Amino acid sequence: MILHTEVSGSGEAIVFLHTGLQTGKTELDLQREYFKQKYKVILPDLRGHGKSVSNNLSDYFHRSAKDLAETLEELGLPSAHIVGCSLGGLVGLVFAKNHPDMVKSLTLSSIIPEKPADWEKINQEDVENTAKIVEDPDTANYFNAIHDGDWKELLHSTQNTDWYPFDETADLSMLNMPILFIVGEQNEHETIGTITYPKTNENIHVSIIPFAGHVVHLDQPEMYNKIVEGFFQHAESPHVKTK
Repeated sequence: MILHTEVSGSGEAIVFLHTGLQTGKTELDLQREYFKQKYKVILPDLRGHGKSVSNNLSDYFHRSAKDLAETLEELGLPSAHIVGCSLGGLVGLVFAKNHPDMVKSLTLSSIIPEKPADWEKINQEDVENTAKIVEDPDTANYFNAIHDGDWKELLHSTQNTDWYPFDETADLSMLNMPILFIVGEQNEHETIGTITYPKTNENIHVSIIPFAGHVVHLDQPEMYNKIVEGFFQHAESPHVKTK
């Protein structure tokens, strides 16, 4: 499916992929305003989010990767810098594996490289928090306003403990494009990737941002933007090593 997409600026294309239950427009305004001065900023609503309405959320990450490929083709973009956070990071990772020729560089944040030993407990806590979200009228009204489709179905799709694609996040060794793994220091399950990932792929660069947690691009947007911009400049250099 072709994703609802907003485009700003001109230059090399950057695709920012939002977190779960958000949209490009609601979450990534600070990134759009910063990067559109030099780049063409692409903000798609992922499958089932915002105006990209879909009732099919099965095999979510592979379907979403296919959606993104079709959307870039529709926009006439053979390749782009891909930047994803959390759910968007997982989609971006699968997209890079399935369509490597369409990825100039890959920036990932807020993803878990290895399945935690207490994953079932973590997921159960998320399920309980989800129930509170659904029950809160103000929060429900907010999500009703930004999503044209059934956002509650998105929440329900993450209640099974096997929803997270650890088989994908565990291995980045086959990716040949420049990669930035950027995380907030406060999330121990995510920061482990700053140690494990570079050992398996010399194209992977890492950054740990202080005073930031899961959504590092929101917790420290200025620092995040400058680091990502610097990474782009490095990725475009002919001195970058690739396998």
